[in-house]
Amino acid sequence: MSSRLRPEALAALSGVLLALSFPKFGHGAVAFVALVPLLVAIAGVPARRALRLGYLSGAVAALGLLYWTALTVIQFGRIPAPVAAVVMLLLCAAFALFPLLFGWGLGRLTSAFGPRALLLAPVLWTATELLRAHTFFRFPWCLLGYATIDLLPFAQVASLFGVYGASFLVMLVNALLALALVSPAEARRASLATAALLFAWGGLGLWALATPVVEQGRVRVGLVQASVVQDQKWDPDFAEQNVARHERLARDAAARGARLIVWPESAVPSYFDHDPELAARLRRLVRETGAWLVFGNDDMELGAEGRPRPYVGAKMLTPAGELVLRYHKMRLVPFGEYVPMKPLLTLGGRYAAKLVQQVADFEPGTEAVVAAGPGGALGAFICYEAVFPDLARAFVRGGAGLLVNITNDGWYGRTSAPHQHLAMARMRAIETRRYLVRAANTGITAIVDPRGRLQARTGLFDQTALVGEAGFATGTTLYVGIGDAFAQACLLAAALVVALARSRVAPADPARG
Repeated sequence: MSSRLRPEALAALSGVLLALSFPKFGHGAVAFVALVPLLVAIAGVPARRALRLGYLSGAVAALGLLYWTALTVIQFGRIPAPVAAVVMLLLCAAFALFPLLFGWGLGRLTSAFGPRALLLAPVLWTATELLRAHTFFRFPWCLLGYATIDLLPFAQVASLFGVYGASFLVMLVNALLALALVSPAEARRASLATAALLFAWGGLGLWALATPVVEQGRVRVGLVQASVVQDQKWDPDFAEQNVARHERLARDAAARGARLIVWPESAVPSYFDHDPELAARLRRLVRETGAWLVFGNDDMELGAEGRPRPYVGAKMLTPAGELVLRYHKMRLVPFGEYVPMKPLLTLGGRYAAKLVQQVADFEPGTEAVVAAGPGGALGAFICYEAVFPDLARAFVRGGAGLLVNITNDGWYGRTSAPHQHLAMARMRAIETRRYLVRAANTGITAIVDPRGRLQARTGLFDQTALVGEAGFATGTTLYVGIGDAFAQACLLAAALVVALARSRVAPADPARG
């Protein structure tokens, strides 16, 4: 391979390794070295080329992480395969803009300050992750820190600084290893620093795993996974059969002692408020089982202008049949529940990039609703909302002692997406030190403890009710208190050091002579 192409090969390798840092095809341990090739490549090129290297790495990683989006829109959006491929590539291109920004910034720093500037890579990477979560169509999917979820001692730092804190430390390991490779004079110190970092980080995580969580009460939960295939989810011919399946599994869970039963997103296909027969049926269910019922059910309201306003919703009934919780989803799924940049991405409206059977896009909710449940207060968030750390934090700040996540991952089949989605949801339990109970239509349904450990889980497309114990935790974490302040500080620091680098000329590196 020519030396001219070597940096591009290293960047592409990092993209492959980054994709292999996440389920279902990879493992989180890969993340600790995944970005070393990219950093090594950037350290030897000007900022303009570093920008291209960052983009290449991000695009390759996005293809490996988001390939399932094309399969989803082909199968359920009824979009021709070539158009679906274009939509997926556009999403990957948008995803790669943030590694591009990272590459450009780090290229400027290494050009100005030499190889030691690689140690600023964690600051820049964390800053670009925060930007990805809050710009364009807000898509914080598979942030680097999520790779630690199956290496639980290393994931515990999320209780302090959120998933961004884990991203920072994973990138710091990569940066130290890259520095050892590009600057032999720094190799010994960088290697020792890597070992010390891993030892301290893992040790503190083990201590956190052994520290008990204070609970004010416990409840036996029954999580219904009815495994309704997506083609039948909204088909009126299957509506009765689908509700009956959920009801049968709920009664089975209640017979095994469940007092809080959770149905997944969109479990009830008609509007609860506008279907008296359905409402009476659900109220009869809770009265006869003596259980509380959380269920996914959309709402339709008329706006001030008389236009229908649909919401993705969650509700909860008490054993007396009283409706005590109504929540509207605040973070909608791009291309599923609304179409970002609609004129461009639907080719002028010729193709509908939505995957739901609604005339209009869904409206976002405005409030993280918390309600009293059996044993304490709970908050229920829906599907894609599990990837937003600030949202779970809002429910806990509102008093939730238990987090409930309802989702429908039936769109994704047996691809990587359900596994990635569960990994991200588990991080919310660590950040808030709350139990998380998750009911998914086709899986993966799970009970997660406040340390992110899976207490129980189902397989994909199992038709079952998962029954187990969950607690209503008390207390708070540093992350619940300060939110994304750490990541915001990284964003500010990144802007300052890149601005400073503009006025500097790189010093000679005697080690690379």
